[in-house]
Amino acid sequence: MPAVAQTAYANYPSLQARLAESRQITDALFPLLRTEAIYDRPIPERHRLIFYLGHLEAFDWNLIAGHGFGIEPFHADFDKLFAFGIDPVDGGLPTDQPADWPSEKEVRAYNARVRARIDRLLPDTESTLIHVAIEHRLMHAETLAYLIHQLPLDRKLRVRQAKVTTGPPESPRAVEIPAGNATLGQRRQDNSFGWDNEFESVSLAVPSFRADVFPVTNAQFLEFLRQGGYDHQAFWSPVDWAWKAKSDLTHPFFWRRRIDGWSLRTMFAEIPLPLDWPVFVSHAEASAYARWAGKRLPTETQWHRMAYGTLDNAERLYPWGDVAPDPQHGNFDFVHWDAAPVQAHPQGASAFGVADLLGNGWEWTSTPFQPLPGFQAFSFYPGYSANFFDGKHYVMKGGSHRTAACMLRRSFRNWFQPHYPYVYAKFRCVEE
Repeated sequence: MPAVAQTAYANYPSLQARLAESRQITDALFPLLRTEAIYDRPIPERHRLIFYLGHLEAFDWNLIAGHGFGIEPFHADFDKLFAFGIDPVDGGLPTDQPADWPSEKEVRAYNARVRARIDRLLPDTESTLIHVAIEHRLMHAETLAYLIHQLPLDRKLRVRQAKVTTGPPESPRAVEIPAGNATLGQRRQDNSFGWDNEFESVSLAVPSFRADVFPVTNAQFLEFLRQGGYDHQAFWSPVDWAWKAKSDLTHPFFWRRRIDGWSLRTMFAEIPLPLDWPVFVSHAEASAYARWAGKRLPTETQWHRMAYGTLDNAERLYPWGDVAPDPQHGNFDFVHWDAAPVQAHPQGASAFGVADLLGNGWEWTSTPFQPLPGFQAFSFYPGYSANFFDGKHYVMKGGSHRTAACMLRRSFRNWFQPHYPYVYAKFRCVEE
């Protein structure tokens, strides 16, 4: 297996074992719901939770049994019903009702039958399809986490957590990033797994710039709010301002205003706002803050340069070097339910001293999501990336506390709409 893949998957004896582990991760999420919550829609723009219970197995069936082996469906209606999620960009919202969906018992019976058949097929399945099934499932483990996060506390069962770690906010500071090259994507000839938007590799020159050492914290964003950041149109693009006004947005979505100050909605509790945690906000809010601060969001190439570059213009597999991700390097891989202080993982810093790059929240860039040169859509999943090359989504890098370690590879690209406030997304600023 090529070097990049080895570093990410070295601890797994087989792809079948990885798929089994990914199933355990997603299976563990649904028991967090109280029985009646399975038909809830925590986020207006997304399907009800019952969809995600069936979607993961339907995806695997359609991909492996259908595309890979041409096997006739045993439940074509469910194969279609649970095939695709939604991402409305025109303001339209789904209107289905709980009664429009099958029972949880029916969905679980479908899932069991799918898994039994898929498991018999796995030894003869093309490895690319298994990789896709695994990472698709792990992506939805994160999606389900932020969906469940939005449920009222009384709609889910609380899980015992480690004591919340917080303290005085880290002093903001910036570091000079010298001019150099940044490599986006990966080469097909290396035969490492990647999604279609990760190909082909391209190396680009990046002029020198200054970058924040840490992501913007709740403390910093609170100052933006106190100084009227949500009230002054000059900090917002016209489209973002119109969205903010229509949404009546006056503070970050995860914050709650209390008589005695601000609190934060974590997965299982409301806690006093931890000032040294990264702030989770939409791209629109991040951009407004950057304008207020006299800075801007980094481009995708600038993010790569600060994260993976070195003084001698070599590039690392990860910010800290070429060794595989480990808990000492950051807050990722499902270890924690919530964020951590931005200064909590100094061993994860890049060669330039930029910290908290992988995990603890995806990082917004100013780059619209577009194909890299030489892009070729997956024949078995043509819309995975291509449907979002619309100028209405922005590249995100890094990963959150609920991102699997295998997707911390340098070439991985995430993307979201600029007016989507629910995802675990932080940001940092740069300046020329």
